[in-house]
Amino acid sequence: MTEQTPLYLDLESRFGRIAALGEAAGMLHWDAATLMPDGGSEARSEQLSALNVTIHELLTDPGLGEGLERTEAEESGYLDLWQRANLREMKRRWLHANAVPSRLVEEETKAARRCEMIWREARAKSDFSLVKPTMQTLLSIVREVAAIKAEALGLSPYDALLDQFDPGNRANRIDPVFADLADFLPPFLNEVLEKQAAADAPLPLEGPFPTANQQALARKLMQAVGFDFAHGRLDVSLHPFCGGVPEDVRITTRYDEDNFLSAMMGVLHETGHALYERGLPSKWRRQPVGEARGMALHESQSLLMEMQACRSRSFVSFMRPLAMECLGGKGPAWNIDNLVKHYRRVERGFIRVDADEVTYPAHVILRYRLERALIGGDLSLDDLPGAWTDGMEELLGVRPPEDRVGVLQDIHWYDGAYGYFPTYTLGAMTAAQLFQTAVAEHPDIPEALGRGDFTLLLDWLRRKVHGRGSLLSADELLAEATGRPLDPDAFKFHLRQRYLEDV
Repeated sequence: MTEQTPLYLDLESRFGRIAALGEAAGMLHWDAATLMPDGGSEARSEQLSALNVTIHELLTDPGLGEGLERTEAEESGYLDLWQRANLREMKRRWLHANAVPSRLVEEETKAARRCEMIWREARAKSDFSLVKPTMQTLLSIVREVAAIKAEALGLSPYDALLDQFDPGNRANRIDPVFADLADFLPPFLNEVLEKQAAADAPLPLEGPFPTANQQALARKLMQAVGFDFAHGRLDVSLHPFCGGVPEDVRITTRYDEDNFLSAMMGVLHETGHALYERGLPSKWRRQPVGEARGMALHESQSLLMEMQACRSRSFVSFMRPLAMECLGGKGPAWNIDNLVKHYRRVERGFIRVDADEVTYPAHVILRYRLERALIGGDLSLDDLPGAWTDGMEELLGVRPPEDRVGVLQDIHWYDGAYGYFPTYTLGAMTAAQLFQTAVAEHPDIPEALGRGDFTLLLDWLRRKVHGRGSLLSADELLAEATGRPLDPDAFKFHLRQRYLEDV
């Protein structure tokens, strides 16, 4: 076959170089978030801009467009299933890139780097006004990119941005799902809080818990879940994330010496991302078809580990002796029932990344509504903090007292990532459906988690999700894995079981 497809093989070579440059840019982003001194910001902005423009120029090279066209016309009949899917994904990326001029790519990269660095200062000082002018510049560029891509792809501006993170998804599919959740969550939250109030409050886990001890515990838990430290690292950043490449996955978290649970859940969340990256099909390394199938599916893998598996009673029973050993825990506060109460504690909080799984979707729905309004021009940055506060009161019954725990808490908008937020809750629903199916097929999974053995679960995910790369659409992959399309009822069923029935 390879002798008959020289045009296709040339495309693979081109996209391999593009992917390698993208990986280099990713490592520079990781360094900027973890190790780089503040004084390196401008230089890093120039470096990332140069890389992004180079990648964009390779994607918009007329020879690449001609190669795609000729391969479709002359060689598609010789390609196998994976190669045809790879060609499809190549063309999708080519269409996105060709819609935007290099000038705008450079402007967006530089504006995002500047905005992110100023956001760090504004967040520390809890003052949105410090970052607003720079954010306005970035938002204007993002709106321009969205408008250009919308026209080229035949989509709305917001859908054009969403398609970058979750290919094929559209706001008109998200709207009814989120509207249903917005109706379901407030009364359900009240039920859960009433049930909690009627029970004894959990005994406090008294710290301090030194960062070094938390790091030791985090590494033990990561290894149990399946993280390979020969191919990855754990570091500290202002906002937890997973980056790097499949052979060298970089995880970050942040530590609170008064509350070790926050860092542990953050680490396990990012480990879920890392396991997905490590499990992608190695045969298709640096090819579009070999990469993750969108961020909703990526978030499903992190949330499946964090929420479905690692907040289960089984896993908490495994974690308990390790936590006591690393953190010096002792006394009745460290018994299994009390720890489970902490892990399942539901509160109307301000911070998304610290939210429990009952209130978390409300945080996402708020951000989704606001970013759609920002991109559509229906909301100004002057009004954004107030709209945020009003939305929190409507959906969660709380009003953030300052910008640091309100509009400044997330990095996404200050890094230009509009269209990403809905993938978190879409991922949570997907995670519930996948985990439900995995346990139905392998009823021993919960017991295995209690031994710290993730082999059954991880093997299932490798076969059904990770190893499939971008061969299928997200909808097709989920239907193939679970026998049905995305079903929000699986998520609701999970919440009812865990928080009202104590399953």
